[in-house]
Amino acid sequence: MASMAIGVSLSMMTSGIGVGDDVARVARTLKLNHKKSRSESTRRFLSMKRRRGSGAIRTVSKSVVADGDGEEKKTQKNLRVGLICGGPSAERGISLNSARSVLDHIQGNGISVSCYYIDPDLRAFAISPAQLYSNTPSDFDFKLGSLAQGFSSLSALAEHLVSAVDIVFPVIHGRFGEDGCIQELLESHNIPFVGTGSRECRRAFDKYEASLELKEHGFMSVPNYLVQGTEVDESKLAQWFTDNQLDLEVGKVVVKPARAGSSIGVKVAFGVNDSVNKAIELILEEIDDRVVVEVFIENAYEFTAIVLDVGSGSDCHPVVLLPSEVQLEFHGSGDPKEDVIFDYRRKYLPTQQVTYHTPPRFPIDVIKSIREEACLLFEKLGLRDFARIDGWYLTPTSNLSSAADETIGGRKLGDIMFTDINLISGMEQTSFLFQQASKVGFSHSNILRTVIHRASSRFPHLTCYNYGSSHLLQGSTTLETSGDIQKVFVIFGGDTSERQVSVMSGTNIWINLQRFIDLKVTPCLLSPSRSNSSGAFRDKTESDLDSREVWLLPYSVVLRHTAEEIRAACLEAIEPDRALFTSLLQKQVMEDLMDGLKNQSWFAGFDVTDGVPMKFSLKDWIKLAKEAQAIVFIAVHGGIGENGTLQALLEDEGVAYTGPGVLASRTCMDKVMTSQALSHLSEFGVHTISKDVKRTEDIMHETVSNIWDELITMFRCLTLCVKPARDGCSTGVARLCCSEDLAVYVQALKDCLPRIPPNTLSKAHGMIEMPNPIPELLIFEPFVETDEIIVSSKAKQQLSWKGRRRWVEITVGVIGKRGSMHSLSPSLTVKESGDILSLEEKFQGGTGINLTPPPPTIMSKDALERCKQGIELIAETLGLEGFSRIDAFVHVETGELLVIEVNTVPGMTPSTVLIQQALAEQPPMYPPQFFRTLLHLATHRVE
Repeated sequence: MASMAIGVSLSMMTSGIGVGDDVARVARTLKLNHKKSRSESTRRFLSMKRRRGSGAIRTVSKSVVADGDGEEKKTQKNLRVGLICGGPSAERGISLNSARSVLDHIQGNGISVSCYYIDPDLRAFAISPAQLYSNTPSDFDFKLGSLAQGFSSLSALAEHLVSAVDIVFPVIHGRFGEDGCIQELLESHNIPFVGTGSRECRRAFDKYEASLELKEHGFMSVPNYLVQGTEVDESKLAQWFTDNQLDLEVGKVVVKPARAGSSIGVKVAFGVNDSVNKAIELILEEIDDRVVVEVFIENAYEFTAIVLDVGSGSDCHPVVLLPSEVQLEFHGSGDPKEDVIFDYRRKYLPTQQVTYHTPPRFPIDVIKSIREEACLLFEKLGLRDFARIDGWYLTPTSNLSSAADETIGGRKLGDIMFTDINLISGMEQTSFLFQQASKVGFSHSNILRTVIHRASSRFPHLTCYNYGSSHLLQGSTTLETSGDIQKVFVIFGGDTSERQVSVMSGTNIWINLQRFIDLKVTPCLLSPSRSNSSGAFRDKTESDLDSREVWLLPYSVVLRHTAEEIRAACLEAIEPDRALFTSLLQKQVMEDLMDGLKNQSWFAGFDVTDGVPMKFSLKDWIKLAKEAQAIVFIAVHGGIGENGTLQALLEDEGVAYTGPGVLASRTCMDKVMTSQALSHLSEFGVHTISKDVKRTEDIMHETVSNIWDELITMFRCLTLCVKPARDGCSTGVARLCCSEDLAVYVQALKDCLPRIPPNTLSKAHGMIEMPNPIPELLIFEPFVETDEIIVSSKAKQQLSWKGRRRWVEITVGVIGKRGSMHSLSPSLTVKESGDILSLEEKFQGGTGINLTPPPPTIMSKDALERCKQGIELIAETLGLEGFSRIDAFVHVETGELLVIEVNTVPGMTPSTVLIQQALAEQPPMYPPQFFRTLLHLATHRVE
């Protein structure tokens, strides 16, 4: 049974990713019938008999993925890489994101990948690659017993790896992944692996032990104090405060677990008592039983640097890439106790609370010192292959600068201080690894393959493998191409509150489509409009279109977290002095890299050119797309990207674009119009929610309690849902349980707050992202109570559902041509932090839970089929085409639908439910083929 399971897994791994596949073959998973008319569809619903069409979406036969061809694969001896993710730490969701990114960029061209997962209880499984595209491990934890091959123990996993893979790439962040545990397991079975050895990992991972190690080797270290257990000697801690010239009552310190990984549980504390309380909180929460209290560094600049070992065999040759400056932005209350640290949210979620500058805005001699010192640290600590090292550049006014003239271990200390060593750096698409590598000539694939090849060089028996040659990418904005190449412009950004999700979507689309050798894909940023920056009501006529800017972006500039950061990087790149500064540093780093790489037979050279961004007006950009005969892939969420405006501009110039047309886009963007368009479908089991629309300006000038009484009387309910009438999904959506909640919401609009903090309203909730600009109209409707679904990886019954109301919330993608849209498998949405799904839960990997398809214990097969019928009827009634996402409540027994909203430019982030649903098709459709199919549909729009 075990061998059969592995065979199935490997089959999915080699055929699913589509190495050398013709996209047309994969696209045949979508059995669409293009001949059925809407009347035929209606008759089908009346009979309630599901009949799937047999027509397939046809795609261009030349669409070959850039990983090589089938003939080569027969003669090559592939390097078999075992990718291990998951683990017991709070970073396991980030681990899943990193593993998915690694899989995307190393599979094929001489490397084959097998995927493995460690759950929170340290149980090991062989999983299919499709599971890596889940939003969070909780999406599939409860299904592992039936969908994956389990191992009886970690030793059994290791014994399997001995024969199944050639080298292991551990992508487990935090405990078990970076503390030496997984490394020790692999070492005990003589299994080659990427990264630092177990002994060195143990020392570097523990923040307190690492600080001692730094001091021993003559590096500056932040003064700290170790708390072990809940019995804290406050007198000794008080003495430490005094020794470091900290006020016993309000002295500012950082309290963090010693062994919890990057930013987990990090808090700011003030004074001895607050420090003790927060340290004990961390211990009682079982995050760690060792807690470090350290001096809060002030008047200094934070940085992080990727170190890449380009040596061979036992020779270490570390090179630091271009470091990044971490600039925290404060938009707060002026409270001196504001959370001012580079915490988990700032590190992993798209937010304007942090900006990165690569290279840093430091003097060139300081950057040189960072690079030299980090290389020395890498060697002194015995690190291997790659690592990320965080630190501070201390200014003369810093509270720790007095130590700069001291000498330790024979070395004079300078103005550089290192704080954290990250042994398995985050590898999400826009992580520091890829940001810094792209600035010096590495694509995602090239840097990861470099790391793997470097690790393999330590093992003589792995040098015989044929790694293939890298597919060189064009990283500049040049549009010149030769041969039969289809140009594609991927546009993202904008100025709605969903613009950061839009950046994630656009980046993901661009990265995936680059794998096709017959496509020239150019990422484009739609800059925010000047008139909407103040929070004013939206201009009905969209008169600011003439002032809109679109930037054509080079490779390295795309890899940022926010639209604002990308635009700032564009301006930096065209500023002469800054451009010259960056160029000098790039040249030096690339020379340092080539010193080690020039003798490596597998290194095919740098494959990204750091071009200059190019700015156009929106109208000139559309003309450019027309001249280039480009297909525009729209990834602008909300605003002009989703309300038909951009679609109309493109149609006027005859430019092909993805997604629904002008009328369908306008209808679906307006939630009231959507309801009106679907109001006649009740007899087919499709219902809409009663709504009341109010002008925001009127609400701001009326008595809130009167408005509340009027609404609950009208709807005959005590709980309401409020949302903008014309905005994207999740923006400004809140549950209101009383007039006080409405007052808080209205005040947030008046104050133009970017977000309402978690649990501000009477009912527990997560962060509520508020619309910007202020919406002209607001919709109020009864709040629909659904049955709570609980997913717990530690409970014996891992999936629990009481099912009293029989209604659950779903989200489902539809794809195809107008009049013959195909419903993908719906996903049940499970809310982690309240009754409204936040933007993060919908789109950010590592948060939110989606169950795809709905478990049969909740929804029967017949109800699921009727649900899909209803979804297709909705799509056909609204005139959808290309692809869209429909959110609704569904009755688990009848399959009846209660429509929430329709998104014509749905999220397309790496962990979006659309990808999960496409992977649930048979055979699974992986991201490159999915996005390529959407491109094909754009060129065959139904007139």
